[in-house]
Amino acid sequence: MSEAGITYRGMVHQWQCDHMGHMNVMWYVGKFDEATWNLGAMMGMTSEYMREAKRGMAAVDQRIAYRREALVGDIILVRSAVLEVKPRSVRFVHEMFRGDGGDHLATMLVTGVHIDAVARKAAPFEPHIVAKSEALIDPGPQRWDEWPPKVAHLGA
Repeated sequence: MSEAGITYRGMVHQWQCDHMGHMNVMWYVGKFDEATWNLGAMMGMTSEYMREAKRGMAAVDQRIAYRREALVGDIILVRSAVLEVKPRSVRFVHEMFRGDGGDHLATMLVTGVHIDAVARKAAPFEPHIVAKSEALIDPGPQRWDEWPPKVAHLGA
């Protein structure tokens, strides 16, 4: 399977599971959050940029569809793509899989707003971030218009 679009790799630990033996929903969100920061860095929003430019990101809409349970010892892989870039916001998707080419576990669709961390309000993306983000746009963003998604689109 291609390395393209991979924003997270990890595993499910025992302490991340609930009393039913499945990874608890807080850990799905946590793993997706780590994928988000990796995607942001790919877009040019590194921690150095955020500190120096006094910028941040805020999630304003987040949807998760769970498809299969993640179990102790499972290797987890998240693939991500940008769906749309606007002057002050970005819409992107994460798809979580069990290992390389394994079961589709969950999908998260997010809209994030670029903010001025001092003024605490939306701020336009710098041109270099727009350029890097546009290079990551999925060629078929309408594939995630159906919610919840019936299939994974980034795992192929």
